[in-house]
Amino acid sequence: MKVISLNVNGIRQAADRGFFEWMVRQDPDVVCLQDIQADERSLNDSVFFPPGYNTYFFDSLEDPEQAGVAIYCKTMPKAIMTGMGFPECDFEGRFIQADFDKVSIGAFLTPHGSNHEDALQEHKYRFMEGFKNHLIKTRRKRREFIFCGTANVARSPIDVSSWFVNQRNSGFLAEERKWINEIFNELEYVDAFRQVNKQDKQYTWWPDYERAWKLDEGGRLDYQITTPGIKHLVQGGSVYKGQRFSDHAPLIMEYNID
Repeated sequence: MKVISLNVNGIRQAADRGFFEWMVRQDPDVVCLQDIQADERSLNDSVFFPPGYNTYFFDSLEDPEQAGVAIYCKTMPKAIMTGMGFPECDFEGRFIQADFDKVSIGAFLTPHGSNHEDALQEHKYRFMEGFKNHLIKTRRKRREFIFCGTANVARSPIDVSSWFVNQRNSGFLAEERKWINEIFNELEYVDAFRQVNKQDKQYTWWPDYERAWKLDEGGRLDYQITTPGIKHLVQGGSVYKGQRFSDHAPLIMEYNID
């Protein structure tokens, strides 16, 4: 099973940059998109609905032009679930999940946070706490899960450029790193990409200026987080940098799952 995850930072601009043509050529089984920034009803162009894929959106109720997630899948899912039961997620379109025979796959989007606006950072922390509680509950279920999305947190110094300076910035604060490493350590979830790639500078996001991309100054903010049973089913993983569809790059993972 090939699973692609991408924060498109606006599904229309990603489409304009050729994302969907690239996606079809990749022939993935499931694609999880974050930050679509669009009301599904406004997406009238057929480019957003490529043949051969079932498409499901979860828009923000508060502002459809902000946040939002989507799942594209070849196989018709048994069920679609939206939200995780708390307002920072459910009112803002930050989680959608498709259930298949052997695995459930979800797309999640953590808020950005801010160095300068306490309210935005507190909003991020509330989402992080709600998501962690959801993951705790998920561990009690008798099936496997893959959570694909933007955590907006880098795990360790090898996952962010200028790590010493960035310890003061949202995305690499001590409290944020503690949160994401608790998910992988205490809750025993798996950072699928790190199962197959231990190298540094495997960034999935770069600040929105050309110099950052050219100098490769960014952060690994996007993940495919799996339940422990999938740990040994990870076959390969890569970050695609051949084209730029947004300020994030596609994370491509291969699993030995039918």
